[in-house]
Parts: sequence; structure tokens; C-alpha cells
Amino acid sequence: MAANQASQAATRRRRQLWAGVLALVGLVLLIIGLTVADGVAAWVEVVVAILLLVTSYIVQHLARRETVYQSDDRR
Repeated sequence: MAANQASQAATRRRRQLWAGVLALVGLVLLIIGLTVADGVAAWVEVVVAILLLVTSYIVQHLARRETVYQSDDRR
């Protein structure tokens, strides 16, 4: 049982890490797309940035859901 909980904790931390990386890359692309780039490149960067930020939110939500909605016997 303890190995299973350790594995779940590692998976949750890994998902949180990936969510943070996706959010950081998305924010950098958004800033570049809104300030430096112009034309079609700017629109592509902004759309990709928004997709990365939404994906980051979904990954965070999945990681949190596993923690929040655990049954009481698993805590």
C-alpha cells in the first residue's frame, strides 16, 4: 500500500511539474507573440500559447483531482 501511495505522489508531482513547464512556455510565447512578433507569426504564437496554457490548466486539474477526491481510507 505504501509503494502505491508513493507512486501516486510521484505521478502527482510529475504532473504538477509538467503543468508548470507548460504554463511557463505558454506565458513566454504569449509575451513574445504580443510584443515582438508581427503578422502571421504573432497569431500563431498567441494561439499556441493559449493552447499550452489551457493544457497546463487541465494537467493541474487532473493532478489536484487525484489528491482532493481520494477516498478517506487512501489518505
